[in-house]
Amino acid sequence: MEARRLVRIVNPAGLHARPCHAVVTLAMGFQSELWVASGGREVNGKSILELMTLNAGPDAELELRAQGADSEALLTRLQALFESGFGERS
Repeated sequence: MEARRLVRIVNPAGLHARPCHAVVTLAMGFQSELWVASGGREVNGKSILELMTLNAGPDAELELRAQGADSEALLTRLQALFESGFGERS
């Protein structure tokens, strides 16, 4: 099963090391594969280094794509994480 979601980066520092680590840590708890796309590039969402290469700043829109039995649950949790601003919103 494949699922997709659009999310926006709402924290002021963008997708730097700490948010990338949070995404990967969450995603590793699920069986589904995860890809994250921004600016015409798609990377492995379970790789912190690949996520950081997106250089996604504040207000950037990302497309999350997951494939596997728990893909909807994974994207629901990730959407909530992005909406929370990774705990960095003022």
